[in-house]
Amino acid sequence: MIIKKFGGTSVGNAARIRNVADLIASGGKDLVVLSAMSGTTNTLVEITGYLYNRNPEGALDTIGRLEGRYLSVIGELYQTEAAAQKARQFVQDTFAFLGSFSKQLFGPVQERIILAQGELLSTHLMLFLLEERDVNVVMLPALSFMKLDVQGEPDADYIRTHLLALMEARPDASLYLTQGYICRNAHDEIDNLQRGGSDYTASLIGAALGAEEVQIWTDIDGMQDNDPRYVKGTSAVRHLHFEEAAELAYFGAKILHPTCIQPARYANVPVRLLNTMEPQAPGTLINNVPEPGIIKAVAAKDNIVAIKIKSSRMLLAHGFLRKVFEIFESYRTSIDMICTSEVGVSMSIDDTRYLSEIVHDLKKYGTVTVDLDMCLICVVGDMEWENVGFESKVLGAMQDIPLRMVSYGGSNYNISFLVKEEDKERALKALSKHLFVK
Repeated sequence: MIIKKFGGTSVGNAARIRNVADLIASGGKDLVVLSAMSGTTNTLVEITGYLYNRNPEGALDTIGRLEGRYLSVIGELYQTEAAAQKARQFVQDTFAFLGSFSKQLFGPVQERIILAQGELLSTHLMLFLLEERDVNVVMLPALSFMKLDVQGEPDADYIRTHLLALMEARPDASLYLTQGYICRNAHDEIDNLQRGGSDYTASLIGAALGAEEVQIWTDIDGMQDNDPRYVKGTSAVRHLHFEEAAELAYFGAKILHPTCIQPARYANVPVRLLNTMEPQAPGTLINNVPEPGIIKAVAAKDNIVAIKIKSSRMLLAHGFLRKVFEIFESYRTSIDMICTSEVGVSMSIDDTRYLSEIVHDLKKYGTVTVDLDMCLICVVGDMEWENVGFESKVLGAMQDIPLRMVSYGGSNYNISFLVKEEDKERALKALSKHLFVK
């Protein structure tokens, strides 16, 4: 069985929904995971903002506009009036339900219920379309099997047991359909897997079923070897190790969420990134098979802050770094990169919510300097230290770029640089020119 996940842009309008229906109806007995239509979740977040601010008029106006968009899509999507009417009724019932929140107390529980409606809408529109085409499709409600444990992590045993039970109840199905992103928490309340959660859903299902492959369908032909917004002529990377893909996703490759493919990785289920606009393109295959001696891709992460602590007390001192790290831990702030010397330590962070408090506390241990508007650039590939010359090749591409920090050796798959944001485009272009011969 193949798990096929389609993102919001892939089901963003009537034409694209029909295109996805063509792709999945002609496949095998697969399980399809759908995101909400593009823009829907953002609009639902906007609605919850109005409700938190006790502005029911703003919420109802936004609900009405979003309902109008869905009714317009329905007008183009179906061939028969019976299917269109079924879809209209479901949409109207859903938006009446959303409107009811304007008349009640509003809190986090109600917010999560509202955010779940986007995936419920998209999957039902697809369900009615496939039924209109006489496809033997069965809906597997995500809220019946996707569960979080008391730590807020996916409950793998529960997911597998309940998903298999649902599928075994309908063994005659030629296609299964479910929602991405949404789940229930340990209190049985409607919850979600956070942004990027539809990819996470597909990965969890793939691991639970021991699937042949998890396919993530988007509007891009796989993971690119550089950022096409800044570098012309980028190419799709045809193969990545799971760790290489995780590095690229964390450092800015938007096609994939950094942690979503981990369940598939641990279950040794390959993940393939494919393009709904070019379904014949090979895309990018991600698995646990290393590919020695190759530099694969470059990614960049913006809005980075560098913090440097200089202190003579650090010299030959025990426990200095522990005290520094405890400050970041106390403010729940992750460190991206770290470099140390005998008398100083530099770190980069991308979460600046508690920057002033962190700097204040760090000043107990030394002189603190802060560099804003920085960019973290990551070069990914086979970076084993035995590969003589690889690091010098990468550094050679950066010879004209001022480097604030360099990190090498923390991973076998990347070398990272911290540069000013104003130097980002120049650095990305230089790396492509030196590393990827077209």
